[in-house]
Amino acid sequence: MYHLILDIQFGIKNPNPPESVCSRPCERGQAKKYVEGEGCCWHCFNCSQYQIRNPADETHCINCPRGTIPDIYHENCQHIPEDYLKPESPYAIGAMSFSSLGIVMTLFVVGVFLKNNDTPIVRASGRELSYVLLSGILLCYGVTYALVFKPNDIVCGVQRFWSGFSFTVVYAALLTKTNRIARIFNASTKSAKRPSFISPHSQLVICGILISFQILINAVWMVVSPAHAMHHYPTREDNLLVCNSYADASYMVAFFYPIFLIIVCTVYAVLTRKTPEAFNESKYIGFTMYTTCVIWLAFIPLYFGTGNNVQLRIASMSVTISLSATVTLVCLFSPKLYIILIRPERNIRQSMMPIRYSTINKTTGSAQSSVMAAVIVTAATCNENEKVIKNVSNENITGAY
Repeated sequence: MYHLILDIQFGIKNPNPPESVCSRPCERGQAKKYVEGEGCCWHCFNCSQYQIRNPADETHCINCPRGTIPDIYHENCQHIPEDYLKPESPYAIGAMSFSSLGIVMTLFVVGVFLKNNDTPIVRASGRELSYVLLSGILLCYGVTYALVFKPNDIVCGVQRFWSGFSFTVVYAALLTKTNRIARIFNASTKSAKRPSFISPHSQLVICGILISFQILINAVWMVVSPAHAMHHYPTREDNLLVCNSYADASYMVAFFYPIFLIIVCTVYAVLTRKTPEAFNESKYIGFTMYTTCVIWLAFIPLYFGTGNNVQLRIASMSVTISLSATVTLVCLFSPKLYIILIRPERNIRQSMMPIRYSTINKTTGSAQSSVMAAVIVTAATCNENEKVIKNVSNENITGAY
């Protein structure tokens, strides 16, 4: 007689009956690799970190596209949330705070200049170019707010144009100033005749021509390589929404011409560093340019070295632009504000004239030409509407003017 025993124990560790299968089903996220010569036997293997199992045949893994990463089971690719420089980010808050302070300072200077528009110190500084310069400084501070907007095609175009244009306005005005000083003092060594194109109208025309080159560069650049927003993937797990110029560092094209103006303006500042003490704006311009060169020498390697951190790249560019504007504002306008607000008794025409020269004989040509140039500059600036510049006597000049 036979008995059916169902509670057979097949092993001590595993009492269940052995399964008669060639391969077990793979776990989620694993792919199959069939055994050669066996149509129903396979080995399971894990997909790599950025791969998912091919949903079509489950026999191999496929890479997730850029901007996506596998889910926890490596079965589907999911989108990485896009990131960009947001106004509430620490980088943006710091940059906007600095820029806002600069805007307040600039508007204060504009208000003081407008209130004292007809005083000698304001007229001697060249009112027209001073207002152009202050406008450029305001534009530089305003760039920060354009940089923290969510990138789109219009915003990218505005950022590209605004950043280079604002710098060009500032340094075109400075270059026009230094070029005027250099031409006056160079001409004074040859003749007492007033040089050409030093009137306020001529200075504005020259400055406008210099600025127009930047507009032309931006227009050509926009046609050749239109600005647009794009997704940038510096690492496999990043999905940054940026303007195309930031991703490939071509944004520096906007600064080529302003950097050229900075270099030329610095050269002129060196050439005019020995002007008479009473007409020493060139010295302040020189200090401005030297400091600006140091700032940009520090910025350029930082810009190209932060390719994997576009937010830091944008923030550093914003701070550099604002810092350059601050240097220009403080170095060029704080001495004038000091006289207007603290020492108003010096805000007279006599203080704008050269006052400290020892006795100069007819043979001391270099010193005499410097005095002559200073008088030409002062008279041309303080008497903008006069047609005649007083000639400087060739007799001995004793004491003070």
